[in-house]
Amino acid sequence: RAMKKRLGFALLLLVVVVVLPSRVPSAAQDASLQAGGNGAPPVANPLKVALLRWYKANTVFTMFPVGNTPIGIAFDGASIWTANSGDNTVTKLRASDGTVLGTFSSGGSVPWGVTFDGANIWVSNKGSGTVSKLRASDGTLLGTFSASPSPGSMMTFDGANIWVPSAPSGGNGSVYKLRAKDGKLVGTFTVGMQPIAAAFDGENVWVANGGGTGTGNVTKLRARDGTILGTFNVGLAPIGIAFDGANIWVANGGDNSVTKLRASDGTLLGTFQLHPNILPSGIAFDGEKIWVTGTSIVELRASDGAQIGVFRTPQNSSEGVAFDGANIWVGLPNNTVAKL
Repeated sequence: RAMKKRLGFALLLLVVVVVLPSRVPSAAQDASLQAGGNGAPPVANPLKVALLRWYKANTVFTMFPVGNTPIGIAFDGASIWTANSGDNTVTKLRASDGTVLGTFSSGGSVPWGVTFDGANIWVSNKGSGTVSKLRASDGTLLGTFSASPSPGSMMTFDGANIWVPSAPSGGNGSVYKLRAKDGKLVGTFTVGMQPIAAAFDGENVWVANGGGTGTGNVTKLRARDGTILGTFNVGLAPIGIAFDGANIWVANGGDNSVTKLRASDGTLLGTFQLHPNILPSGIAFDGEKIWVTGTSIVELRASDGAQIGVFRTPQNSSEGVAFDGANIWVGLPNNTVAKL
């Protein structure tokens, strides 16, 4: 009888071991996915963005109203922020469903770019030559700081500081290094002509210099002290810049191309011509692909630069672009943002 009891208990354990894996998600699955809600498919946990656990974007636009003429776009881990250049505001939308959570003063005129520092949103105000710091949780204006004469459309955060490219009407421009906790200016560094966009690669800051009539270039600075480590040629009129974990990608607005540079040493890895007349503007990485805005939205494979998709937009125009861990967001001239 004792032997029968032991056999029966062993069989029960075997059934539990076999059944549970099929009924309970693994820890890895649970950490990577969140319920989409209302029958929607799961969406990416924002904490997994840094681990490159991504989801493919949709190919159908869903549009949401924002302020007048959105340019820059940023993701704060839960919400999308847009810089609305036409009415001096920024809009905060819930990334999961596009609900507008607030519209706030940009703290200056002609807001152009938005960047997230882990707790706050920084806005570059092109018209007033300033950058503003807003608390991401509620949009409260925490400070406005000089970045004259003309702060660019893409700032970057290095973990402690905000880097702001700023262009004079002629000659070489500068990039300002502001301490994120209080906005104190800790450095000003000369770069190329009309710097307009910046990206951080984990150690260095890259600045796209959009001016001049010849070949454009980007400047690489050591984030620790602003030392210039190199200047590298790209296409004509570079206007957008992004980091893919190993390489720097530059959108060249003047010759309809995108340039790929190896981040470690600036080696040119490729120049890729886009679909005709795209006039590239913004650029972003989704963990697998590069997205470029312009007259249409272009999707490139990051591994080799192959063009794998072209998506027409309303009014044949698009500006800033951001990835939220599950979807691509793009600013449109009809006072909306599109979610792909």
